[in-house]
Amino acid sequence: MYPFHLNAEWLLIIIIGVVGILVQFRLQSVFKKYSKVMFPGGLTGKDVAEKMLRDNGIRDVKVVSTPGHLTDHYNPKTKTVNLSESVYASNSVAAAAVAAHECGHAVQHARAYAPLEMRSALVPVISFSSMWSTWVIIAGILLINTFPVLFWIGIVMIALSALFSLITLPVEYNASARAMEWLKSSGTLQGGQVAQAKEALSWAARTYLVAALSAIATLLYYLSFARNRE
Repeated sequence: MYPFHLNAEWLLIIIIGVVGILVQFRLQSVFKKYSKVMFPGGLTGKDVAEKMLRDNGIRDVKVVSTPGHLTDHYNPKTKTVNLSESVYASNSVAAAAVAAHECGHAVQHARAYAPLEMRSALVPVISFSSMWSTWVIIAGILLINTFPVLFWIGIVMIALSALFSLITLPVEYNASARAMEWLKSSGTLQGGQVAQAKEALSWAARTYLVAALSAIATLLYYLSFARNRE
């Protein structure tokens, strides 16, 4: 069978890809919308992040600015909350939501949240797999009749990526839950602003859900290809 025959698994990959594009478009739209909604108090994303860290008793994490748009992330190795330029200096609802979410990861790290520790442990392996899995799969397909083990090595690498995506889901959803709980309890956001922040974080979380579904669909496709070769 030709490896890219349009079977059910390949069709699923295409559908998930289209859904992913739509989710990304909606995410950009929501963040653009709520980046224009300012909240009283004048706290910037940096201020919100530092306040949430203090309220959670975290003193060894720095809040820094990083280039790009929606490039916000928490780095457990350097213990830094990295906020994109549009979040770091903005006092919008979107900036507060993003800053609190990234601090949610810092709280996870400080509390030894198991899924985060599992994901961090997998990062070196996933970095290698992401770089080489496609090439290993292609080589495995070309040599499947003479050296089939290479193809299965590629499948294992893709399976690891799928596992990483699945572990990422509770990490991201939990960080958003921690962020929303703090934003409400601290009074940083009030009234309709809470719902707006929740909507923004919900769409961000859906991008990780789509990524996980895409990774699983890709794995199923190659497993189907292997089965049909038997």
